Amino acid sequence: MRVIGLMSGTSYDAVDAAAADLELSAEDGALHLVPLGMVSEPYPADVRQALAAALPPAATTLAEVCRLDTRIGQAFAAVAARADRELCAGRAELVASHGQTVYHWAEDGRVHGTLQLGEPAWIAERSGCPVVSGFRPRDVAAGGQGAPLVSLIDLMLLRGRPGVPAALNIGGIANVTVLPAGGGPLAFDTGPGNALIDAAVRELSAGKLAYDADGALAAAGRVHEALLERLLCGEPYYRLPAPRTTGKELFHAGYLRARLAGFGELRPQDLVATLTRLTARTVADALRPLGTTEVFVSGGGVRNPALMAMLREELAGDTAGTGRTGSTGGSARTGSTAVRGSQELGLPAEAKEAYAFAVLGYLTLHGLPGNAPGCTGAAGPRLLGSLTPGSRPLRLPAHPGRAPQALTVRGAAIARAAR
Repeated sequence: MRVIGLMSGTSYDAVDAAAADLELSAEDGALHLVPLGMVSEPYPADVRQALAAALPPAATTLAEVCRLDTRIGQAFAAVAARADRELCAGRAELVASHGQTVYHWAEDGRVHGTLQLGEPAWIAERSGCPVVSGFRPRDVAAGGQGAPLVSLIDLMLLRGRPGVPAALNIGGIANVTVLPAGGGPLAFDTGPGNALIDAAVRELSAGKLAYDADGALAAAGRVHEALLERLLCGEPYYRLPAPRTTGKELFHAGYLRARLAGFGELRPQDLVATLTRLTARTVADALRPLGTTEVFVSGGGVRNPALMAMLREELAGDTAGTGRTGSTGGSARTGSTAVRGSQELGLPAEAKEAYAFAVLGYLTLHGLPGNAPGCTGAAGPRLLGSLTPGSRPLRLPAHPGRAPQALTVRGAAIARAAR
């Protein structure tokens, strides 16, 4: 089955579409994925501005939510149509849309609700394909965190690897999936990925820059140890047990301004370097106690060389020179965690989440659960999402009988269309 996965993360910079041929093998029970490529388009400037203005902690109206739901759905529809045309030769059979997360209602370690915008009817109308959307709420209704849903795909890719493998995605928020030795899998948000770095760059540049391109600011700065200590010690989220999830409801520009109070004037480069170290430190402090031996990284953070260098330093056995304070409860160890790209598992770093939702859409259409309860905290496996019919009569495929335990990626050449 030819499936298009659509994704826009918490950085809300673009809509990504990844196309794949998916087949569940009757012989080995594995799900086989042939990647067909990826296209990506930034949100129209007015949509991005309206989205930024409506996100927490800003106030908004139901009228603006309605407008955003429509305009985001239209943006997703345009990218899906392009992916079908350029990657699938017009033969896509299903679209799986994550939508745009605008609020994740988490309190006292529990998630009570989650909201993704991007009306799927626009995607179905434009592409003619049935659309699976609204993946997260069912896991939440079953007592789960609703995230990270990509953990199911991570587990399918990581099973059978030696040692203690982990997958890390660095978007606006960073999340990990880990297969500990002798225990069940874990998955959770470690804290800010690019969220605070991006917020600082936008404020420092008066909105002219959206992110630290190539990590240039962080590379030119020095970590402000007192500020880093305040950021680490003053945030209770880092000490919550897994599973835990968070979002820009917590880590936003106002959060950063409040924690900068009393520090006086900081060089922009030093502030960005400190926030970049914060991301690397909180990821490492989350992984270190689990004894991870390798971590496969994906997401927009891989394009930041300064962040990746700090992450490697933090995950090295020798932490000398990194300014380690151990403030989040992590303890130094003698081993070293190898940092690799998700492309070594067959999925390119920038497209992995879009491919993951293509897989989740495929599972839903076939009547198979799409969550990993041990990772999200849900009461059990659940069939995720809602189905919007396309232009043709809706015919559901036969139930395969059992869910796949492994995901194999075939075909090393991954095409990627330019934005």
